[in-house]
Amino acid sequence: MQSFRSEIENPLVEKDILELERKIRLFKDGQIDEERFRSLRLARGVYGQRQLGVQMIRIKLPYGKVTSEQLHRIANVSDEFSRGRLHITTRQDIQIHHVSLDRTPELWAQLEKDDITLREACGNAVRNVTASETAGIDVNEPFDVTPYAHATFQFFLRNPICQEMGRKFKMSFSATEADTALSFMHDLGFIAKLKKIGNTEVKGFKVLLAGGLGSQPRHADVMYEFLETDLLIPTIEGVLRVFDRYGERSKRAKARLKFLVKDLGLDGFLTLVENEKRALEYQTYTIDTSDFETEITFKSEEVPSVTIENESEYDEWKKSNVIPQKQEGLFAIGIKVHLGDFYTDKARLLADLIKNYAANELRFTLRQNILIRHVREEFLPFFFTELKKLGFADAGYDSLIDITACPGTDTCNLGIASSTGIAVELERVLKAEYPQYINNKEVTIKISGCMNACGQHNMAHIGFQGMSIKSGPLVAPALQILLGGGVLGNGQGRFSDKVIKVPSKRGPKALRILLNDFENNCTENEDFLAYYDRQGKTYFYDILKHLSNTTNLTEDDFIDWGHDKNYVKAIGVGECAGVVIDLVTTLLFESEEKLENATEAFEKEQWSDSIYYAYSAFVNTAKALLTSEGLKTNTHSGIIQSFQEEFIEKNKIVLSENFPSLIYQINKKKPSKDFAYNYLSQAKDFCQKIDIFRKLVVEN
Repeated sequence: MQSFRSEIENPLVEKDILELERKIRLFKDGQIDEERFRSLRLARGVYGQRQLGVQMIRIKLPYGKVTSEQLHRIANVSDEFSRGRLHITTRQDIQIHHVSLDRTPELWAQLEKDDITLREACGNAVRNVTASETAGIDVNEPFDVTPYAHATFQFFLRNPICQEMGRKFKMSFSATEADTALSFMHDLGFIAKLKKIGNTEVKGFKVLLAGGLGSQPRHADVMYEFLETDLLIPTIEGVLRVFDRYGERSKRAKARLKFLVKDLGLDGFLTLVENEKRALEYQTYTIDTSDFETEITFKSEEVPSVTIENESEYDEWKKSNVIPQKQEGLFAIGIKVHLGDFYTDKARLLADLIKNYAANELRFTLRQNILIRHVREEFLPFFFTELKKLGFADAGYDSLIDITACPGTDTCNLGIASSTGIAVELERVLKAEYPQYINNKEVTIKISGCMNACGQHNMAHIGFQGMSIKSGPLVAPALQILLGGGVLGNGQGRFSDKVIKVPSKRGPKALRILLNDFENNCTENEDFLAYYDRQGKTYFYDILKHLSNTTNLTEDDFIDWGHDKNYVKAIGVGECAGVVIDLVTTLLFESEEKLENATEAFEKEQWSDSIYYAYSAFVNTAKALLTSEGLKTNTHSGIIQSFQEEFIEKNKIVLSENFPSLIYQINKKKPSKDFAYNYLSQAKDFCQKIDIFRKLVVEN
């Protein structure tokens, strides 16, 4: 492991990687509790998978952007540490599987050579910031949201306010009112807007708050109709601070932001956000967009000579996969990636293609595809022939036959039934029997292997959720069929209705019934959602009901798609939230680390960071004592109040002032040098006092 250390130029990154290596060693030696170690590795993109002894690594790629050099690096890492397969997620990340835990620090170090991180790709942190893949090239966009998504990623990466929240936090940036980044289902969603203020056209965002999918989907509230770009970062920070302090931490199923906003009410939540303003280091934060406004350049001017052997196939590809850019004469090319999976040999060839003949940029998309940007019109025939060699020229990009599916039971601990297997079969049916849908972008099919909705099944026109179904003493794989979801635009969306559950092997029959019924009975110009609304949920239940009969199952019904053995329902422990079991000693040890971080931040004159680390040390230490008494520690605000009642008011601990007043200086004073110094000193004194108290308790 020594060899990679000296090659890391960024000291923050080096510290991260060495800490991961050290914690892995301590865990192997039995010096760190397994659940606490889980929390740490998840925050470093290291995620347990269904197969024992190996890890899934999630590579965090802000808004899905990669260069040729970065794609080569990812391919090299996958070959060396994994099995050469790359999986595109619905959050524009790349995942690789079957990685040894011991080798993850070295893997991370290799990625960082091309500025690629694993930090906070998983766990209870700000997850990958997503954006419309057409941002910066969309003919309808008011402005490019890319610099704002990038600034958001940079500002909150390693930021102390969002390292140990109650649950994960997701943000998206949509380039236009079409809302292709799905703002309505995010914790915070932003849609680009322009507003005339006096004689000036001002850039800003419509802001959506507290949306989410999962087993209980919630449509986001409109937080602001228009928020100027200079207020973007302070607004996000205020929301994160409130979520960190008041969000649920013990009950995983109730710990997302959507539940906190539901409990407090939108006005109550916004009041708390407003109260945090004084504590922010930046009241406004101007984002420099100049790096994203440079001239588009190309390595080669010579157009390679090619012969198109099948003109109709080429024309179909251009119609469905080629998108005109707002930059005159340039086009984007969509690549339909089957199930989001592709391999390193093709990744390298694709990387060379975009470097030599485009502008060295592609973006992974929210629908698990690839978008090549900045292709000159005269180069389109050449790209078609080269992509066809790679198997990347199938028509139907972002169409009905372009099915979104999570990995399901292939690798995920929570998968109940195969999502990839049924996706393969449905796609086969569509290509063979419904070629008229090859360029239909009005209907979507999405599949998840469980209720957690990583495949976004409950916001699709036609969704499938992996389940199981009993037939006497036997259990068969099943699919919950959902209908009527979709993106309406400008922050509006619909969640699908659960219609009926059928054995998985009858999924293709269900799809045929739905599409045939739609074709035979829809009125002229009636889209699928209008048709669904007109007919109603009960109508679709009735036409599918016969498929739910479990008294006539055959032997094949007990074998899931993509498998050759009888189905066995096996659900492991999910890691999406990084749930932890707190031990008092471990909590106190972590408080010491937080104080060290606070001191280091103070020495670097990072007053706001120092203050928040000190705050975390206060709360963590109070949580340790409450845990030792078996008392609830569901929220930070609850911890603060309970500590006051149990330890201060009962005179077990003596402080110069009540505990809430001591703690809540954080949102009453500006983050100055003097306050940072005093607050850190108070945190150190408090932790020392608790340490002495704890030792006396243990001795007695």
